[in-house]
Amino acid sequence: MIDRRSFHRTLGFGAGAAALSLTGLQGVAGATPAPAGPALVVPTVTPGTHTSFPVLKQVTAGLLDVGYAELGPADGPVVLCLHGWPYDIHSFVDVAPLLADLGYRVIVPHLRGHGSTRFLSPRTFRNGQQAAVAQDAVALLDVLRIDRAVVAGFDWGSRTGDILAALWPQRVKALVSVSGYLITNRDSQLKPIAPAGEHTWWYQYYFATERGAAALRDKGLRRELARFVWQSVSPAWNFDDATFERTAAAFDNPDYAAVVLHNYRWRLSIADGERRYDHDEHLLARKPTIGVPTVTLDPALDPFTPAPGDGSGYRAMFTGPYEHRTLPGIGHNVPQEAPTAFAQAVVDADHL
Repeated sequence: MIDRRSFHRTLGFGAGAAALSLTGLQGVAGATPAPAGPALVVPTVTPGTHTSFPVLKQVTAGLLDVGYAELGPADGPVVLCLHGWPYDIHSFVDVAPLLADLGYRVIVPHLRGHGSTRFLSPRTFRNGQQAAVAQDAVALLDVLRIDRAVVAGFDWGSRTGDILAALWPQRVKALVSVSGYLITNRDSQLKPIAPAGEHTWWYQYYFATERGAAALRDKGLRRELARFVWQSVSPAWNFDDATFERTAAAFDNPDYAAVVLHNYRWRLSIADGERRYDHDEHLLARKPTIGVPTVTLDPALDPFTPAPGDGSGYRAMFTGPYEHRTLPGIGHNVPQEAPTAFAQAVVDADHL
């Protein structure tokens, strides 16, 4: 197994320096706090029980017209669920109703370049760097007048959740982060890792070439590529064609290829970011610790999870109340493969 954290190692500094104030926060409404006492037990659901969200909404937030699903009571404690690549909001199609039934207000946005999320201006650079995606999440919380939320994600979503917890801890009540601490440091990514690790990251290097970019821009090839990634990183997940196609529809977004390509090229320092995000990236390069209550999850069959998958490689980065769980038999797309375990982690993090 390959430790993906070795791809994101950075220089350390204390959590206090990362607690930033956020302009424009005045007047943001607070959600109802979670009930005191022990965490609830999440009912077991068979993965694939739900296939769609009842309602999809659109809202202007920051640079985007954001498409998102929302379930649960409007005054419930908020959970912000963030997907990764190559996935979409359907990763949480079973998780969201579980949490909504427990009284949570669940918000599941399409990330920039995915689904019905669109850039407001054709002149905006189609940026996929980590600080840009994180600021999208803050803008969404602002426009929905949510002052604090439990943030839960995997892949790009874990990275975004980690960044929110590190730079805007006042907005994050608790965190669920699959694969632990994933904040990217580009200097570290210039250094080679073990050949087996380089092999696992094949698509990152593929996207660095014009040949890989052409494949991602081709609607048919991008579907084949995504399906191959699903099979590779979730070897025990027996998803059907309909499950894949529901998510693959999100890849038809006109900005999908540009955002994904920039994300992976930016990580390898072969594409520049934007100066508007320099301040955030400077702070992230100093490896801020995370002090909010956190549950980390390591899926045992994910090729990016190191053996024995006990979270020890990133434990020092979480300085607040903390739990770690290893999920046997589960691959990379944790919320869709193990919705009950993921939802339980959200509830438990909220009660740490």
